[in-house]
Amino acid sequence: MLVRKANHMYLRLAMGLTKQYLRYVASAVFGVIGSQKSNIAFVTIRSGEKGRYVAVGACEHVFIWDVRKAEKVLILEGKKHEVTYLCPSPDGVHIAVGYEDGGVRIFSLLNGESNISFNGHKSAVTVIKYDALGARLVTGSRDTDVIVWDIINESGLYRLKGHKDAITQVLFLENKNLLITSSKDSFVKWWDLGTQHCFKTMVGHRSEVWGMVVLNQENRLLTGSADSELRAWDIEYIEEGKAAGEPHEKKVKSLLEDEEEEEEGPDEDSEERIVSCQKAGSILRESRDRIVSLVTDAKAKVVACHGLEATLEVFTVFSEEEIQKKMDRKLKKAKKKARSQEGGETEPEPIVERKLTDEIQKLASIKASAKIRSMDCLLSPNGEMKIALLLQNNTVETFTIMTTEKNPTGTKTSRLTLSGHRTDVRTLAFSSDNIAILSASGETVKVWNRSTLQVIRTIECEYALCSLFVPGDRQIILGTKSGKIQIFDLASASLLETTDAHEGALWSMCLSPDQRGIVTGGADKTVKFWDFELIKDQDSGNNKRLTVNHMRTLQLDEDVLCVRYSPDQRLLAVSLLDCTVKIFYTDTLKFFLSLYGHKLPVLCLDISHDSTLIATGSADRNVKIWGLDFGDCHRSMFAHDDSVMFLQFVPKTHLFFTAGKDRKIKQWDADKFEHIQTLEGHHREVWCLAISPSGDYIVTSSHDKSLRLWDRTREPIILEEEREMEREAEFEESLAKGDEPVVPGETKGEAEHAGKKSVETVKAAERIMESIELYREESKQLEEHRLACEAAGKKLPPPRINPILMAFGNISPSRYVLEVIKKVRSSELEVSLLVLPFHYVPDLLQLFNSYVKQGLEVELVCRCLFFLLRVHFGQITSNQMLLTAIDELRTNTISKVREIKDVLGFNSAGLQFLQREIESKEDVMFFADATGRFEQTKRKRKKRERAVLTLT
Repeated sequence: MLVRKANHMYLRLAMGLTKQYLRYVASAVFGVIGSQKSNIAFVTIRSGEKGRYVAVGACEHVFIWDVRKAEKVLILEGKKHEVTYLCPSPDGVHIAVGYEDGGVRIFSLLNGESNISFNGHKSAVTVIKYDALGARLVTGSRDTDVIVWDIINESGLYRLKGHKDAITQVLFLENKNLLITSSKDSFVKWWDLGTQHCFKTMVGHRSEVWGMVVLNQENRLLTGSADSELRAWDIEYIEEGKAAGEPHEKKVKSLLEDEEEEEEGPDEDSEERIVSCQKAGSILRESRDRIVSLVTDAKAKVVACHGLEATLEVFTVFSEEEIQKKMDRKLKKAKKKARSQEGGETEPEPIVERKLTDEIQKLASIKASAKIRSMDCLLSPNGEMKIALLLQNNTVETFTIMTTEKNPTGTKTSRLTLSGHRTDVRTLAFSSDNIAILSASGETVKVWNRSTLQVIRTIECEYALCSLFVPGDRQIILGTKSGKIQIFDLASASLLETTDAHEGALWSMCLSPDQRGIVTGGADKTVKFWDFELIKDQDSGNNKRLTVNHMRTLQLDEDVLCVRYSPDQRLLAVSLLDCTVKIFYTDTLKFFLSLYGHKLPVLCLDISHDSTLIATGSADRNVKIWGLDFGDCHRSMFAHDDSVMFLQFVPKTHLFFTAGKDRKIKQWDADKFEHIQTLEGHHREVWCLAISPSGDYIVTSSHDKSLRLWDRTREPIILEEEREMEREAEFEESLAKGDEPVVPGETKGEAEHAGKKSVETVKAAERIMESIELYREESKQLEEHRLACEAAGKKLPPPRINPILMAFGNISPSRYVLEVIKKVRSSELEVSLLVLPFHYVPDLLQLFNSYVKQGLEVELVCRCLFFLLRVHFGQITSNQMLLTAIDELRTNTISKVREIKDVLGFNSAGLQFLQREIESKEDVMFFADATGRFEQTKRKRKKRERAVLTLT
């Protein structure tokens, strides 16, 4: 009781201080199964069954679905940018997620947490790949750059520049430490990761290269372009040993000749020094449009691809032994045919030519229920192939296909559809008890439980444009695009009645305040009034069912876009296609007021609870607030950057929310004409919103297929602070968009540093600068104190300790600088140091020397030291004051690094010894266990034999 009273007092105090402004926060995202911008990938959770779980991007989150149970088992929560690419690690423990802003985060699939994040791209990440060990990660982006990241060190290795358009695929060639990248600029580039340069560019494609895979143990490249061909290329690695066997004079001569050739001009053969790539042929696909996904399994035995349509094509890749058997059979047939035709004459032995179709052969075609957005496949050792498809209508389907059969067919094993709509949700409604949420789209109407976000009912319907719960919450009414009124019963999930209401689209519907009927407005220029009635249901005997009875019609001159009753049921507001809002008396339908001033049609309107204000939202991006007594415009506000799609007052207040095509939901005060807060989260146009009768919850729907729930908190909003936070966010955004820092003396080439200037790196650099300033001040104070003690000839009381150092446990100023550097994220360390002005570098070098002497964080200190020396090499070498510090650093770092290497070598040798010991013990135990089992099965067999003998 006391707690409740305290809560009421807090609420009253908050409302009094902030003029009843309380913050709404994002609560949940639901209704989306898989976003269209991301791909789908098979994942393994807690060493579970392979092929059971799939990961898909869902707006800014990643959902892990159990396709067998059709349940969401894990949510990897993002921040605010949409997910664009997913790539599980080779060990299956982690998953790398790329985002719209160019960031990459690595999540653990065990607990759903993200400890590693990289930020190097300027725009959306389009492709991610791990190397075989899972130690390196390569990412490609729409900004045309490819970046290689070191996952263990959590830092960027280098950025590879050369493509002129978005990157579409990247592949590691582990044998030779090479990287292949494809782009929409129609080129495929080969990179040597040892020297970080492009040594070969393939120009054999006439249009964008959308996908590629490596086959035959990295000896065959298959590429997909904008046409119906899959082009195959033979990869031949040119061995370095050929040149190694030559005498020294020949090597020098060849090098001199190469230099002369380079002076004369580039030669075509210069690209063929590491690898040779020749076209081997092409395979035709059924689909005539471009490749969207081109995927292989882990062993590259099967290739699957699809275009923009609903057909998936599966090809099998034969091994060398299978190809040889096939060629032998062909040769045998050719010989037999030659013998039958020769008629006793001796002819030369026939030659059978090896074709690409002998190596890669079409296996099957799978037809999905809608257009395919992305796919992934998994091949079991028994030949069963599992395929997961993300479709463009917010659906996930899985298929299995037996690759060992002669003419296999795909079998659909599961389909995830229940948790979302196939098309955009165009109307939302809350039940009177705030518990149920109604959402209706072009094909179904769903009722959700607000607290659990689970679907309670799914009923097929026509294309819905407006909806409401009938008083009592047992039935729902929909207005459709074809002009019909559909009444559904929630208990039986059945359609009770369909009534032809309008000849055109039924755009708007409103429940009368006395709850006895509804009013509808349509594109046939009429407003119709309907009363609820209970009639006998002929199908179920004496039971009664709900129906609507047409009472009156109001004929107008233009199409009706929106209708609303005033809460006192005295007036009816109707928005028309001629950009005006007409107000009529409800009882007589006489004209009362005309509200004109919008330049484009009014798409939404609402009337306040006391029937004194009406707010209108238009396609001209403005919201106007009018008085209902005289029809005067109180204020016109520029509300959104695009059309205002929906508007609704919070019950029993003069606050209202608007939803716009600019992806934002905004709250406004109709008395003070102030913008209170903006709710950001949707990634596409927001179509509609619904506020619960209590005003505590808001649900919104968008073109990104998601429904979002927003909760009202008890946190008060202070408008001045809100505006200040908005200005700070704008400033930080402009700060991050500034010019990239330049390393003196470095020319821009194919390889650059991987980092990117961001708000975090600027803040980290500021923290380092502040710590160095504090170190200088404290050092100066200590020096002054020492001199004062010497002058006084006695020990004086020590100076006051800085409160920041006290907060860190009374550490020394030099140790505080190290703590600040340690807290900088590993992937942002280099860029943060790059931003530092040079006059801080001498202090850092002296500090690094003291850290190395004490053996504090030697690896981190060496990393920072080597980077600063490379960046400020010219200024450091020309400064005589730093000569002694550099010399000390040289000797100290070499000795300390040697010590660490010795410790690591000893530990490594010890671990290897322990591994051998454990392996030898396990082998003994394994064989002992096997012997025991063999004896047990032997005894069982003897028992069975005895039992058979006794029976006979």
